[in-house]
Amino acid sequence: MARTSHDTEDPVKKYPRPPFPEQQQELPGSDRKLNPKADHGEKSYKGSGKLEGKKAIITGGDSGIGRAVAIAFAREGADILISYLNEEEDAKETAKWVREAGRKVELVPGDISDEQHCKEIIQRAMDTFGQIDILVNNAAYQMSHKSLQEISAEELEYTFRTNIFSMFYLCKAAEQYLKPGSTVINTSSVNAYKPNPVLLHYATTKGAIQNFTAGLAQLWAEKGIRVNCVAPGPVWTPLIPSTFPPEDVAEFGKNTPLKRAGQPAELAAAYVLLASADSSYMLGATIQVTGGTPTI
Repeated sequence: MARTSHDTEDPVKKYPRPPFPEQQQELPGSDRKLNPKADHGEKSYKGSGKLEGKKAIITGGDSGIGRAVAIAFAREGADILISYLNEEEDAKETAKWVREAGRKVELVPGDISDEQHCKEIIQRAMDTFGQIDILVNNAAYQMSHKSLQEISAEELEYTFRTNIFSMFYLCKAAEQYLKPGSTVINTSSVNAYKPNPVLLHYATTKGAIQNFTAGLAQLWAEKGIRVNCVAPGPVWTPLIPSTFPPEDVAEFGKNTPLKRAGQPAELAAAYVLLASADSSYMLGATIQVTGGTPTI
């Protein structure tokens, strides 16, 4: 049945619902291989100049939520540095959309679990743009395990270094360049409130991110630097088929009240709000975009 204009506004029917085709990818996953394709707002997001002249860093900006945020920020007027691990083709695709919006883009591959690389990201942004107005700490590592015994010490440490240590590294390196009015936006998760037991180490880092956000917001408040975060629910990104078994991927998002996974495009507006002056009285806050999953 063809979708009507009314249906497209119905959040239940707006995007594909499970079951999805069973599929699996190798880490870190590729947006090009997702079935169905993810929506990053390529055709839908329309800017209104809310970030005109701003310079932003987005970690994990090559695909998923990061790509949606990059597209939205660019259409709002920001130049963007995209940090990513090694997903070259996905990163180039995101860069194409930023350039089509008439904005500058810088691509920086590398592992943010390493403090020196985080320092290099901040320095590259300063060398390229001369200022940093927005830092989006979005990149993350996860892997599903049905037993605590399956989580090695090495994987545990890498998860924490990627998901939470990197935020300390990047914020510490950026602090000297952030002026009053600058913003930091961290990506938390519904797992901070309702941890999925098969994502034990990932969920634990997301709880830490909530605490880090609240604490840093207070520490930097008098500097005029605002720190907030977004807590997504299940979102359809390459991370899903590369970290869950195919049978779980097929049902991904089914347990939310909307009975479907979110699309990256549905997160972008929350990041734009926190990056813009519209949220000038928001510090240490979390915007939950969970498809109705309770966070209380």
